[in-house]
Amino acid sequence: MDKNSKIYIAGHKGLVGSAIMRILEKEGYGNLVFKTSEELDLTNQKATLDFFQQEKPEYVFLAAAKVGGIQANNTLPAEFIYQNLAIETNVIHSAHLSGVRKLLFLGSSCIYPRECPQPIKEEYFMTGPLEKTNESYAIAKIAGIMMCQSYNRQYGTQCISVMPTNLYGPGDNFDLNSCHVLPALLRKFHDAKANNQEEVVMWGTGEPYREFLHVDDLADACLFLMNNYDGNKIVNIGTGKDLKIKELAAMIKKTVGFTGKIVNDISKPDGTPKKQLDVTKLQKLGWRHRIELKDGIKSTYEWFLANYKKES
Repeated sequence: MDKNSKIYIAGHKGLVGSAIMRILEKEGYGNLVFKTSEELDLTNQKATLDFFQQEKPEYVFLAAAKVGGIQANNTLPAEFIYQNLAIETNVIHSAHLSGVRKLLFLGSSCIYPRECPQPIKEEYFMTGPLEKTNESYAIAKIAGIMMCQSYNRQYGTQCISVMPTNLYGPGDNFDLNSCHVLPALLRKFHDAKANNQEEVVMWGTGEPYREFLHVDDLADACLFLMNNYDGNKIVNIGTGKDLKIKELAAMIKKTVGFTGKIVNDISKPDGTPKKQLDVTKLQKLGWRHRIELKDGIKSTYEWFLANYKKES
């Protein structure tokens, strides 16, 4: 991409899309196109195609998606599979029909089998059963990957698919009914401290391992891959480091300054026992993460404090 290339960021208001917007603006890319979900419903085939044929973007970052944590995935599986399939189908097909030069599709590490050898290499894709708690979302993302690869083979398009690990950072969702584990714990510890509570209840045993990547690092990796990678195989994006959820909780507790105790609700699901990505491929291409977890949690909490409106 050159600095005048017309670039469409689908999902520019979300955690990932807003981070991609920030880095593109920071690096001097001045011809950016974006629409809110109210202005353009990407689940609407005609509206999506009309937009692409009118705007004719040269490059697309497909970061629009319906996302959520274990509870949201468990209770809304139909919404997760329908909305994500519709968005992917409409955007990828419209990009092809309107002559987009290159598209980057944001997948998810949940596309890998539940019982996967660790760390997870890209070649483990489609080698076993998925984690049941987010199966609908994972299948939608798998379909997006296959669509990118199929269009590349049949039409000669340039669609690349990247698989980020668990993300966090400024702009995250802190709604306890739908958010992921890191923002959920940060919100819980903050509220408990503010309300002088003696304990915080944490879902599950705290024993599963998870890897976390700051969303600004993800955006940096996406820009790097858009400019430096043209393969048809998926690429993992992560830090290559993980820790137990209970260790994450202790880190967030200290950052927030909560002095009470942590209680585990073992009636709630743990999810996949371990999900660490092998990022050798990405590192060989020349990219590594920069923001360590401790520093990332601190800056995310600072953003939360500046932007969080206390609920009545």
